[in-house]
Amino acid sequence: MFRVVILGHKKMLTNLISGVVDANCNIVGVFRYENINTHFVYRAIKDFLFPSVEYNYIKSYNLNEIKSKSANSSAFKEELLKLNPDIVIVGTWSEKLKKEIIQIPKIATINVHPSLLPKYRGPNPYLRTIWNGEEYSGITFHLMSEDFDAGPILLQEQVEIKPDDTGEDLRERTCISVKNAITKLLTQMKDDFIIPVEQNEAKATYYPQITSDDVMLDFTKSSTEIYNHIRAFYPWTKTYFAHKDVFFYPNPHYVKILDNDSQETKCGLIVDKNAKEKSITVACGDGKLLKMGKLGIYNKFLNIFTRLYIHNNVNKSDFIN
Repeated sequence: MFRVVILGHKKMLTNLISGVVDANCNIVGVFRYENINTHFVYRAIKDFLFPSVEYNYIKSYNLNEIKSKSANSSAFKEELLKLNPDIVIVGTWSEKLKKEIIQIPKIATINVHPSLLPKYRGPNPYLRTIWNGEEYSGITFHLMSEDFDAGPILLQEQVEIKPDDTGEDLRERTCISVKNAITKLLTQMKDDFIIPVEQNEAKATYYPQITSDDVMLDFTKSSTEIYNHIRAFYPWTKTYFAHKDVFFYPNPHYVKILDNDSQETKCGLIVDKNAKEKSITVACGDGKLLKMGKLGIYNKFLNIFTRLYIHNNVNKSDFIN
């Protein structure tokens, strides 16, 4: 029975816990990512009044919670040495672990990355794969190295990206896959010898954090590309387009690609509007139309007047910026 320490955040953490339990391993410690970016007093109050799902998981399984300011701190190192784990599993963790931490477990420190490495290294694979129009993403369990997402691969599994998936939908499906995959991996490690496979650096792709420019929609692109852009960013941030000096953000659940029956094909041209539905329909670079409903205005005060603004200020033949 492996002694396992898990570092993780939110749904990735809870699914790793469930999967390790299903593999009949002994979880000797759990380190929540939220412990490193919130004050311990605030965290204690929040855990008491509004406990998170991951906190409830830790309590329901009666697990030892590690409390530290960083996975690279001397306090965490001392705790890890005391726990003497065979395996450390890391999922959704933005810190780059030091070599001295990575080398503590007897067998390995294993990272789970939500893409098919070496493709889509970096912090936002859910977002990037949808934005780029991929049909599949995946999960990769790999030996952790000092470089992000670069160690030898132990196990990979493919995850389908459905045509209407948002980033949230893909994250949910990916985390469910992680639960079953970590059980499979740990069982194989107990019963068999796994040979790690080096990543092919020639096929590696890396995408950095998104910037403020990335949230703006470009209607010279195809309707599918724009739709991918809108749904990829949800729920982490909104995407925007501008009408005059007013910025709108679309809801990915109320976006439709339509055939263009009009003669209007200029990119960014407004060909229809519906104030009641809070919708604006715009011509795209591929000649098709994108109808965006349940629009909001990026201004807490003005947002309540979205319908009124569309009714009075938005006109067919206007262009969006």
